[in-house]
Amino acid sequence: MDELYRKYENLKKTLKSFGRCAVAFSGGVDSTFLVKVANEVLGNSCLAITVNSSALLKTDLENSMQFCKQNNINHLVLDCDVLSIPGLSQNPPERCYICKKAYFLKIQEVAKEHEISIVIEGSNTDDDNDYRPGQKALKELNIISPLKIAGLGKSEIRLLSKELNLPTWQKESAACLISRFSYGEVLTKEKLSMVEQSEEFLRNQGFHKIRVRIHDKLARIEIAPEELSRAIQERDSITKKLCEFGFTYVTLDLEGYRMGSMNDMLGLSS
Repeated sequence: MDELYRKYENLKKTLKSFGRCAVAFSGGVDSTFLVKVANEVLGNSCLAITVNSSALLKTDLENSMQFCKQNNINHLVLDCDVLSIPGLSQNPPERCYICKKAYFLKIQEVAKEHEISIVIEGSNTDDDNDYRPGQKALKELNIISPLKIAGLGKSEIRLLSKELNLPTWQKESAACLISRFSYGEVLTKEKLSMVEQSEEFLRNQGFHKIRVRIHDKLARIEIAPEELSRAIQERDSITKKLCEFGFTYVTLDLEGYRMGSMNDMLGLSS
């Protein structure tokens, strides 16, 4: 634990050295922890910025706004038509790079309007273990990742979040809705909505680790292995509901939930 607290203190020292900063705030485990600590260290010199688009879960936006309000954190919400970003709707393998480049350019522009030159985000050391082309965009734009600098991984961030009584300490890892699409499948607001509604329905049914991957009109449900048998038992009601959302076929992936499964088609481990 001493090592964990050493990393935590180093994080606070790094944040304090910035003087002022803008935090890209998605409402996930990492960015919630980062914005909480940054606000404690810098106070009003910390500005949280959330980019709202059809690729962001509505519940994440609502939770982000509520969290900042409850913790007296300066917060801005920037609306962005994600499908208007050049090259993104075609959904190439470098989609994360294209999207993050556009998002962070927008965040930097707004930060400068508030006389803030430093923009930070919540990548941690575990993010180096997956295919993440968005990291290239961060480097190109000189976006800083303080959690990486401090050497903090996801499990450590969860432990510290628990000690800080953050509501996200047990939150499942999340990613934008575009990650549910197979590469090359054209992105549309209708399909993004189909995925969002399907996952929200499954969560409301009490399922936890889930992803609804979309392959045209086919939904491929990834669910925690321990919940597979229950999903099979409830297959009729699940299929009926997802078809109401616009799917023609509904399947259950027997491998279960796993992060980054859409990268399998690229021949990359995830």
